[in-house]
Amino acid sequence: INGLNGSAPGAISQAVECDNCTECSGCSNFTSKGKIRALLVKNFLRMWRNVGVMLFIFALPVMQVILFCLAIGRDPTNLKMAIVNGEMNSTIGADCAFDPGCSFTNLSCRYLSHLNTTIVKEYYSDLDSALGAVRDGNAWGALYFTDNFTDALVARIALGRDADDETLDQSEIRVWLDMSNQQIGIMLNRDLQVAYREFAQQLLRVCDNNPKLGDVPIQFKAPIYGTNDPSFTDFVAPGVILTIVFFLAVALTSSALIIERTEGLLDRSWVAGVTPSEILFSHVITQFVVMCGQTALVLIFMIVVFGVTNNGEIGWIVVLTILQGLCGMCFGFVISAICELERNAIQLALGSFYPTLLLSGVIWPIEGMPLVLRYVSLCLPLTLATTSLRSILARGWSIMEPDVYMGFVSTIAWIALFLVITMLVLKFKRG
Repeated sequence: INGLNGSAPGAISQAVECDNCTECSGCSNFTSKGKIRALLVKNFLRMWRNVGVMLFIFALPVMQVILFCLAIGRDPTNLKMAIVNGEMNSTIGADCAFDPGCSFTNLSCRYLSHLNTTIVKEYYSDLDSALGAVRDGNAWGALYFTDNFTDALVARIALGRDADDETLDQSEIRVWLDMSNQQIGIMLNRDLQVAYREFAQQLLRVCDNNPKLGDVPIQFKAPIYGTNDPSFTDFVAPGVILTIVFFLAVALTSSALIIERTEGLLDRSWVAGVTPSEILFSHVITQFVVMCGQTALVLIFMIVVFGVTNNGEIGWIVVLTILQGLCGMCFGFVISAICELERNAIQLALGSFYPTLLLSGVIWPIEGMPLVLRYVSLCLPLTLATTSLRSILARGWSIMEPDVYMGFVSTIAWIALFLVITMLVLKFKRG
């Protein structure tokens, strides 16, 4: 551009007319290769000179992955349970003793010994005070054992189908839970039932009986995929990986063209004969390098450092993650091309985050959505890709499976669509 300042108007006209020529004498400085090189140098210099921003760009995905793996998916601990045990004749807080052998005494204490360490047992003298503790938020649930719980449970076992209603009622462990927090309530429900199964099986074992008699007549074999103790982290991790990469790419590119427009660089590029495709290509290459670094950090910390389950081929995981980052980058270019002001681009980028997160099956299966909303979800860039990555990580499926390759097809289609929209908007605004 500076070289044209002292040139004659005819020379400028000739240069612009030869913009798309493959062979043109006098136009060697304005060939497509030269323009792309100049645009790439400009973009990389603008990016790397801002050291603080670059450090933040690479530190942000690492911080997000660390926070996710440390905060999401772990079982809650120190959950207080208010316990009223009618069989404990001693004062509250005394040791709940029982005979660990084949002895049918203080079976309530024997059951309580099987509760895992996540439950903190707090004893109360009467049921009203225990329920009051739950209502006041001082406990997550209340357990009540009747005065003759052991005798009633032994009679229930001995009488079988001949046991009367009073015997059945007295031999039950009564539980009141605070279900305002669904995850904690479900986990306590699970732990209390698991504790009773272990209590019954252990009692049968020490009394030389078959411990299977104490279990429900449903036998769960080894799962086809996953484990018998699934982790919520493994379910959410595929969506979180793609969401982090996608929206970090959106943040990188959503204001790129707006900044150039406000600083006058875009107009100078138009005058120099640069085409919209060349501007877009130069930004894609520049941001793609940064995005590859972010992708590598996300996958290393998620799979290697924190050990998220991976049963598939790492190559396809990397390819899909990079494609999603490229998709987010192209979406950011659409925002940058449409919006005139940077604050409008930020608002549009932030506004698209929450609906995409909710509807893409990242935190909840799309099978739980209404039918119409499910079809809307399938049309989003992250939905099929999340399903694909989840199938690779948890099931170990190959690219030949429809659930896997449809994620790649969907991502590539969205990339092409976003690029076309960006090109059309740039050409329209240039005209």
